[in-house]
Amino acid sequence: MTKALIVGGGIAGLTAALRLHALGIDVEVFEAAAEIRELGVGINLQPNAVKELTNLGLAERLAAIGVPMQELAYYNRHGQQIWTEPRGLKAGYLWPQFGINRGRFQGLLLQAVRERLDDDRVHQSHYFDRLTQDGSGVTAEFLDARGGKPVGSYHGDILIGADGIHSAVRRFYYPEEAQPRFAGQIMWRGVTDAESFLDGRTMFMAGHRAQKVVFYPMSGEALARGKAEINFVAEDTVDPDKPMPREEWNRACAADEVAPRFDNWAYDWCDVPGIIREAKQIYIFPKVDRDPIPQWTFGRVTMIGDAAHAMHPAGSSGASQAIVDVRALAISFVTEADPVRALSLYEKLRLEEVYSLVALNRNKMGPEWVMVMAEERTPDGFKHIHDVIAAEELQKIADDYKRAAGFYPTDVNALDVRVDVDPR
Repeated sequence: MTKALIVGGGIAGLTAALRLHALGIDVEVFEAAAEIRELGVGINLQPNAVKELTNLGLAERLAAIGVPMQELAYYNRHGQQIWTEPRGLKAGYLWPQFGINRGRFQGLLLQAVRERLDDDRVHQSHYFDRLTQDGSGVTAEFLDARGGKPVGSYHGDILIGADGIHSAVRRFYYPEEAQPRFAGQIMWRGVTDAESFLDGRTMFMAGHRAQKVVFYPMSGEALARGKAEINFVAEDTVDPDKPMPREEWNRACAADEVAPRFDNWAYDWCDVPGIIREAKQIYIFPKVDRDPIPQWTFGRVTMIGDAAHAMHPAGSSGASQAIVDVRALAISFVTEADPVRALSLYEKLRLEEVYSLVALNRNKMGPEWVMVMAEERTPDGFKHIHDVIAAEELQKIADDYKRAAGFYPTDVNALDVRVDVDPR
């Protein structure tokens, strides 16, 4: 039986553990944190990711903790609508798009891993230090993340680096690589229990390149009180030559640090600054990504998720792309019996495709480019958006991004008998 060592117990690593286990591969997961806790705010799972999670038998669990999105809408900073389109099941997908709490989702995955692989296959406080490989397999050495002492050496047939944007596995192969590339913007991410906006199932973005917000509902205890748990991301431009030190990432901050920046963004359909001010929690992050590297796969070792291709959070596709990586791994192991050839095929399936998306998110803000166009052409607003941007142009931007990110409806709905469960 093939054995896989997975470095990282986040979304990418846990999803990979479930998928490889389903293929009959022996799996062990190694997480640097002393405890895998349900932390974080919101993410969106696109239908292509939900399809993969459904293949893993997690559809009902996802539906219990997520809000199925029905609409996506873009607005200028004045609150005027630029573009709206149906999403998820309403758009004809066979799977929904979920707004979901990242921490609860990670907890769902961890519970499934422990149920299917047993608790002793998940090792916490194991920080990856180094590896060696030869014809017999790969051996990884780990340190105690709290004290730096060796905690074990583990042998497998392959190793998958799923340890995020600051990946130690990536650094092992690229020790001189620069820090993540700072975009000159800060993101404040928060959660508020509030009256919902629009139809209660809409994700909206408002603003432009220099300043924007992203709002969408998630499920949670607030729903039982007649409110919605609203996830928000508020972005503003700062000095691009002063990136935030890593130790400041994920720092909690007060609402007064961010809400005044959006005081003029109180719309009759959503009180943006009001929701920010009532946040239960707000965390601060720099907007960063990483430049492409020439290869992810080194014999018996490869990388997935942010370890391979950290990208700007445009188009709500970052977490989903990690799950699509796992799909590509599954296809590769079904296609190639030899694990080394399977990892090589995985890279061929994903590297160029996903780096095109990284560039699109960095340079054109993904589908959010329509907000940039509106701001550049009519900074004071418009009477009708089609006087500013043709309907066909808006539709093309939306469709082109879906194709680039791998969630164009007909492509997602197509059945691959090698790895898919037919929902019909």
